[in-house]
Amino acid sequence: MGFLAWILIGLIMGAIARAVLPGRANGGWVVSLVVGIIGAIVGGWIASLVGSSSNNAFFDLKTWIFAFIGSLVVLVIWGAVSGNKK
Repeated sequence: MGFLAWILIGLIMGAIARAVLPGRANGGWVVSLVVGIIGAIVGGWIASLVGSSSNNAFFDLKTWIFAFIGSLVVLVIWGAVSGNKK
């Protein structure tokens, strides 16, 4: 699957991950979408680590699930790193 497809999936999964974890990320929706793109790429990497070879098709459910998991992981890490430090 091409890099542009991962960016598109990342934008969608970033928005969904932001809706699931609304209070966890600082920086608004733009940061969440960028984090979603990074998360989708991380999700593809996680899929390759666990041996899932089905992350090559855009409309494959496993591709979207791994992109969602990667987006959640990166969004939680981003929330922890950029949290309010008073």
